[in-house]
Amino acid sequence: PLVHDVDRNPLAPMRLPIVDKWRDMGTIIMGKIESGFLRVGDVMQIMPNKLKVKVDAIYRDEKEVQATRSGENLRLRVTGADETDIMPGFVLSSIKNPVSSVTQFEAQLMIVELLEHVSIFTVGYKSILHIHTVVEECEVTKLIASVDTKTKEHKKVKFVKTGDMCICRIKVDKAICIETFQELAALGRFTLRDEGKTIAIGKVIKLPKNHN
Repeated sequence: PLVHDVDRNPLAPMRLPIVDKWRDMGTIIMGKIESGFLRVGDVMQIMPNKLKVKVDAIYRDEKEVQATRSGENLRLRVTGADETDIMPGFVLSSIKNPVSSVTQFEAQLMIVELLEHVSIFTVGYKSILHIHTVVEECEVTKLIASVDTKTKEHKKVKFVKTGDMCICRIKVDKAICIETFQELAALGRFTLRDEGKTIAIGKVIKLPKNHN
């Protein structure tokens, strides 16, 4: 994963997952640019609610700057949206090439350690999805296959256990902004947590065809 972090593409579509927002002489959003670059005056959109905003000021380490590139932690002053319209987990995104907004996706999962009293992972399993700045309850809707970690062979199964790898479909109630791991690692790697414990780590491998 470290290689992907270093290899941010400044010419890629702009993606900035929002960590926090507040009001201070306008609407302030905070986050880290994961791809692309930003300049003062740029018009972007906040996904998934498609709010068009203009970047009025960019702050990096307390200093005001005119432009910035991927990999940097920023505070932005924007117009066009109230801070009440914005939630952590939303993504500031290029208008021409917006971030994907979905309610389900396919993932490759490594089951790290299931809870003692829920020792199998199968359809209907509910947990908390942590992907970039998103934290949402999710549910497994389809267990597509288990994956042999040595041979990579796929096999149809009803459930998997701790130490297993699988391909599954996961759904959330509200639209979230993600990308496949191949497209943008920072928006495509995630953990599943249950009762505060990491039960699985995974990567997004496929999005629905009709996503935003």
